[in-house]
Amino acid sequence: MILYHGSNVEFDSIDLLKSKPNKDFGKGFYLSDNYDQAFEMAKTKVEQLETGVPVVMTYQVDEAGFSSLRILRFDDYSEEWAKFIILNRNSVSKTAMHDYDVVIGPIANDTVGAQLWRYENKSIDLPTLVKNLHYIKGLTIQYFFGTEKAIKLLKKL
Repeated sequence: MILYHGSNVEFDSIDLLKSKPNKDFGKGFYLSDNYDQAFEMAKTKVEQLETGVPVVMTYQVDEAGFSSLRILRFDDYSEEWAKFIILNRNSVSKTAMHDYDVVIGPIANDTVGAQLWRYENKSIDLPTLVKNLHYIKGLTIQYFFGTEKAIKLLKKL
């Protein structure tokens, strides 16, 4: 499997200590199976950080090694996915909110984030949140690699 990571700088090794907390699936290294999505993320990072140039790095995943990992997969928006996203985004703990090596599931972009905000502010209930998310076009899947064991399965091409 080929995955892409968008950044504002090129780098050779993945350092999980540089990962930011409070992301969708927690502190880790995020990739996409969609080159265009990774490029858009790279452009966003350049705009946010006001430095660098958009860079997309390509990784080959050693899928044979997946059998030894703890993997959580969400194939679509669901109540479980929403609760998991909110748990990770709102965590104040320095420790991880889960013990999965890899999490695969829908990305919570700005449009999705607006719906999550409505749920957290009690404007809508959880079933309505999930129903609203299914009307959003362009579901994009993200891949979270959150442990050194998982990172070792990525080979930069």
